Amino acid sequence: MPLNIPIELPAVRLLREENIFVKDSEEASGQDIRPLRIVVLNLMPLKITTETDLIRLLSNTPLQIELEFMQLKSHTSKNTPIEHMLAFYKTFDSLRDKKYDGMIITGAPVENLEFEEVNYWPEICEIFDWARTHVTSTFFICWAAQAGLYHYYGVPKYKLDKKMFGIFEHTVSKEASRNPIFRGFDDVFCVPHSRNSEVRREDIQKNKELSIISESEEAGVYMVMARGGREFFVTGHSEYAANTLDTEYRRDLDKGLPIDMPKNYYKEDNPDNAPLVRWRGHANLLFSNWLNYFVYQKTPYDIGQIH
Repeated sequence: MPLNIPIELPAVRLLREENIFVKDSEEASGQDIRPLRIVVLNLMPLKITTETDLIRLLSNTPLQIELEFMQLKSHTSKNTPIEHMLAFYKTFDSLRDKKYDGMIITGAPVENLEFEEVNYWPEICEIFDWARTHVTSTFFICWAAQAGLYHYYGVPKYKLDKKMFGIFEHTVSKEASRNPIFRGFDDVFCVPHSRNSEVRREDIQKNKELSIISESEEAGVYMVMARGGREFFVTGHSEYAANTLDTEYRRDLDKGLPIDMPKNYYKEDNPDNAPLVRWRGHANLLFSNWLNYFVYQKTPYDIGQIH
């Protein structure tokens, strides 16, 4: 996929080293087509890592994408150089008059707080409300999925006794078997999870506007759809790179925090072995299906008509 992104973005160099095709803004400008405009609200602390993970997946279809990164004005990132934020991120205030074909909102390390206790909650709510009239389809990941379900539909989250951490098998609900978001999926597919809280089936089922379209026997609700695909709430981390759970595991061990080895992750369940990647195919299909069926085929050619 030709991605219209700044050539200086670290992800461009990293992904080219992986032999992943990324066309930067200089090359993309020579194509006479309207690109899909996608904005990413990146709430993860290691922003460059998350940028790379998402661009790796967004670069896997023939659609041209113009990608922008949004940051919160009410929160300052402590783990990403300020120079990077100034060069590649814009505040919501500077983007609020624009419209976008698609939006991705990432997870955030604030699960142990009640939503209203998060210092940037008011700004998040404002962005959520803005997205409903300025974005064709929004893709919420992990904490953002829980936050979106709570803000729009009043679905509570619950703290887990133990972190949901590892690779888990998932299935598509019978009612969603023909949903194009799952086109090409196997009957059983794997997804990484790394979270300390959950949303529950019984709460979601109370709202007829929400459809649970994928679950895991062990990890619980995975994907919820609303408004005909204008909102997807995804509790796992399909975008994770091969070593992400390993990095999280060893980080917590070094800090002396209580952490179990990620389930179903290392070869032979031995942390001395390399991870066994079993979710990459699913992840690529998930993002390409979302872009194709719920962004590209739904969005108007005149982006100003999004409402």
